[in-house]
Amino acid sequence: MKDLFNQMISGNLNLPSKQIAATLDLLENGATIPFISRYRKEVTGGLDEVQIEAIQSQYEKLQETAKRKETILKTIDAQGKLTQELQKRIEQTWDATELEDIYLPYKPKRKTKAETARQLGLEPLSSLLMMQREPNPEQAAKRYVKGEVKSVEDALKGARDIIAEQVSENEQSRNNVRNAFGRDAVLTSRVVKTKEAEAAKYRDYFDWQEPLKRCSSHRLLAIRRGEAEGMLKVSITPNDDYCMERLQRQYVRGRNGSSEQVSMAVDDAYKRLLKPSIESEFAGMSKEKADEEAIKVFAENLRQLLLASPLGQKRVMGIDPGFRTGCKVVCLDAQGNLLHNENIYPHPPVGKTKEAMSRLQKMLEAYRIEAIAIGDGTASRETESFVKSMRFYTDVQVFVVSEQGASIYSASKLAREEFPEYDVTVRGAVSIARRLMDPLAELVKIEPKSIGVGQYQHDVDQGKLKRSLDQTVVNCVNQVGVNLNTASSHLLTYISGLGPQLAQNIVNYRTENGPFKSRKELMKVPRMGAKAFEQCAGFLRIPNAENPLDNTAVHPESYGIVEAMAKDLGCSVNELIISKEQRSHIVPEHYLSEKVGMPTLRDILQELEKPGRDPRGKAKVFEFDPNVRTMDDLRVGMELPGIVGNITNFGAFVNIGIKESGLIHLSQMSDRYITDPNEVVSIHQHVRVQVVSIDTERKRIGLKLVGKQ
Repeated sequence: MKDLFNQMISGNLNLPSKQIAATLDLLENGATIPFISRYRKEVTGGLDEVQIEAIQSQYEKLQETAKRKETILKTIDAQGKLTQELQKRIEQTWDATELEDIYLPYKPKRKTKAETARQLGLEPLSSLLMMQREPNPEQAAKRYVKGEVKSVEDALKGARDIIAEQVSENEQSRNNVRNAFGRDAVLTSRVVKTKEAEAAKYRDYFDWQEPLKRCSSHRLLAIRRGEAEGMLKVSITPNDDYCMERLQRQYVRGRNGSSEQVSMAVDDAYKRLLKPSIESEFAGMSKEKADEEAIKVFAENLRQLLLASPLGQKRVMGIDPGFRTGCKVVCLDAQGNLLHNENIYPHPPVGKTKEAMSRLQKMLEAYRIEAIAIGDGTASRETESFVKSMRFYTDVQVFVVSEQGASIYSASKLAREEFPEYDVTVRGAVSIARRLMDPLAELVKIEPKSIGVGQYQHDVDQGKLKRSLDQTVVNCVNQVGVNLNTASSHLLTYISGLGPQLAQNIVNYRTENGPFKSRKELMKVPRMGAKAFEQCAGFLRIPNAENPLDNTAVHPESYGIVEAMAKDLGCSVNELIISKEQRSHIVPEHYLSEKVGMPTLRDILQELEKPGRDPRGKAKVFEFDPNVRTMDDLRVGMELPGIVGNITNFGAFVNIGIKESGLIHLSQMSDRYITDPNEVVSIHQHVRVQVVSIDTERKRIGLKLVGKQ
């Protein structure tokens, strides 16, 4: 079975079967996707994370189909209807739709009209009608008028019900209708009467119609949300006349009375059974496709957000702004530890501006603050202006930081455990400050779908969304790597090979024994086995370790290679890292072996060139236009600085410093034709935009991209 799966996945993904087999072996032996993509390139032929995830996903689907086939075979066999031919068909098909079509006539179901008719003894009459040789079906039906069958019409109707069910469960019938849906089905959306005012946000879909195959994922999800909320009535309809004509040709032979009965049954089968069934199928398929697209966009946005540039280990002041309740201020040291917190009231209605300025100045000096992080929620622009109006005695950078999800973190169990003696306002301000220092380390504490990127996250399949986003977090954490001596247990949980228990054991060991001095010391952590060490070691960094390789992405299993390189050049490993000239004399081909190929050697040399380098770059200060505070300040043609806050498959939403974000539609992003906004912009990118439209009533702002940083 495994060989068959390898071949099928190979065909689906257009990858060599050998690479598929090697990857599946690694996954089955407990290797993680980040570990395989980074440290087993020779084994997989250099497959990346996306390809490995696709292999894993397809393999799991095939396993599910195999289990489904077992269930189907057992069910049909228990009915005594499993022939050799039927068994062979089921065993040979791997198409889920075809499999369910084969199973449908044998599938246990609720009591249907056809089943009731069979129990009344009307199956022989239905068989007689299907032969279409009886010119007088009414006469033939008289023999069945007894008991609960009160009349000839009752008998004929029951017979037609049996025929209708047979037609609806026939594979050819279903495929005929299915093909018609696939070719020309139309999605129609209408507003529910009496709901016009309530459904205002769905106004675009009050009277909407378009071919289903052309409907974009974001439109479909919006329409389906409107339907779920009871605002829209939605249907998917093919060419009914064409479908019924095809079915009539398939079943109706001759022009006698029996043929007329069959014709009536076929029409009933289509309208009552076939069409609703295939409509549900296409509704599910189109929703699944839309979900996949939306989840893909969400995962890419999350990846960009998690890999946003960090400020690094600096002393930071975090400000959670507010009017009536004041601004919550916290001061953190370079490791993110909370040193001090208090409230200031620079804005109305309290308006203690001078006092707030004095207290802020004292905090800046007392805690030697190097940067200020201001949340982008209520009173953000006013607080930013207030802070920038101050004279700093040292060079202090001021940043505006996204608050999305901060309130969720501050009320979470994790935040309560971290700051049990402080309330949610303090925790929220700490989160804002830490997001500036290291977005990845802070954002992993928040459920990904609460971070504020993507669209329709509550409308897509929640299981698939969670799996995709969790894997994205894992990939990002391992791509960056973490400091073994400062990482929280929550952050360590996402490291390859570690789970909650091992992560907590690492933190406990660190607390009891002090900072780790080497990666090798990890083996002293309770429950840290050789396999877990193999999976995690390369992603954990120890700055200032005795062995400089412990602060790089070079895996401990490859230390011997680097030591051999240094020995051959007559220098130490540290000198090899420091000296570009020494590294230039390395001939990688000399270190090839059965297990070590050029991909690993190239990765090692690249890491020696920039050991422990953070791939995320550095955070940059940004300033909004000081003259724009609300939509009323906007004018068409105005050019403004902005920050990309969210990306969808139809454009990018940009924060221009007011409550409402503006949209750069795909058509306004570039002079050339593009299909993916990620080709042009990225999350948190600083851009310059032009206002092209303002809809005050619907609070919509249309923008055009004119420049980016």
